[in-house]
Amino acid sequence: MNRVSLTTIPDTPLGQESISEEYVSQGSRPSALRITDMRVACLDKVPFKSTIIKIETNQGLVGWGEVRDQASASYALMLKSRILGENPCNLDRVFRKIRQFGNHGRLGGGVSGIEMALMDLAGKAYGVPAYALMGGRFRDRIKCYADTPDERDPYRMAERLQGRIDAGYSMLKMDVGVDLLYDVPGSLVGLTHAIVDRFTPHPFTGLQVSRSGVDHLVDYVRTVRAQIGDDIPIAVDHVGHVDLKSCIRIAQALEPFDLAWLEDLVPWQYTDQWAKLTRATTTPTCTGEDIYLAENFRPLLDAGAVDVVHPDPATAGGMAETKRIGDLAEEYGVPMALHLAASPIATMASVHLAAATFNFLALEHHAADIDYWSDLVVGLDAPIIQDGFITVPEKPGLGFDDVNLELMRSCLDESRPFFFEDTSDWDTDRALDRTWG
Repeated sequence: MNRVSLTTIPDTPLGQESISEEYVSQGSRPSALRITDMRVACLDKVPFKSTIIKIETNQGLVGWGEVRDQASASYALMLKSRILGENPCNLDRVFRKIRQFGNHGRLGGGVSGIEMALMDLAGKAYGVPAYALMGGRFRDRIKCYADTPDERDPYRMAERLQGRIDAGYSMLKMDVGVDLLYDVPGSLVGLTHAIVDRFTPHPFTGLQVSRSGVDHLVDYVRTVRAQIGDDIPIAVDHVGHVDLKSCIRIAQALEPFDLAWLEDLVPWQYTDQWAKLTRATTTPTCTGEDIYLAENFRPLLDAGAVDVVHPDPATAGGMAETKRIGDLAEEYGVPMALHLAASPIATMASVHLAAATFNFLALEHHAADIDYWSDLVVGLDAPIIQDGFITVPEKPGLGFDDVNLELMRSCLDESRPFFFEDTSDWDTDRALDRTWG
């Protein structure tokens, strides 16, 4: 950066002559910043599959974003021709240009990851942390909750949860659902006739949980609570593809254990079912990780169908759009937690938007057992999560200095071996894009 002391500036009468550019900080000229390239790297075990997005500019600034787990890098690369030559500081303009290419679930990842990188670049160009671009911060530390999936033995689950508590986490999540019942006789009704896979919506599987199945799940949660105590919030996820009536029975049966919430019991699109479920239980309900754009949360909020909205910034449309979701939910008196299963890149994007969102509760963390996770980026205190919190960084953009290329290369996804190779084949991908109906 070309910066000099004021004492070296020539003595020029005020108002007669502007200061020469050689005496002005040249770290970035935001109005002249332009996107020149975009490349991707496909990683695994960070904690799951992720596509890392790198956007380069004519001023040497680099912006980083992330597409969550199974989403194809192609969802991001097909947008490259739409953003080349754009000024990343025009955040809303560029987002409106590409938002039409996102969709619910993993299909929203390309738009979301690029928006994160734009935020990173704009913050670096203006020399401010990303939260400042969203109105400033409400908090300087972000509470994280640790996800702990897939343990059939409740004592083993309690042991793992206690390990999270010992590490400083003050909120937890565990999986409690039909996976625990497959080898329990009489616990499931209709299993042999049901089409149970991740492509079959819950109402159409024909699968019900019997009273004895509900009792088994209650015993599981009771055992966990007895081991770790009643004074720490525990959310429950992955109940399974079962019908609404079974979900209501499970929710009501688990009320004595004061769960933080029950998550994604039925698909988010079924607003009426969510409303029936929420009215039937005192256990809070939570959904939203697969919803793209704030406007698509409105039906749930209008119906009073959910107690906690739970968007994923790497699906919902990125940082600013997820803040819009939080602001919308606030109007209805509904808090927002953040779903996330990502590297430190999307995590730090989430930290900034959480800092800038008034009704934020907690940020999910899926990598508590990955010892190298914090080292995937450079320039943050390690570990990034300390005593269950992430400190909001004050550095420009997302707050880290760079990524650890060597460590990232060791996490390369062998099924998608792309590591920031040339993507010029995508430079001229064209279509008659329209942003109206």
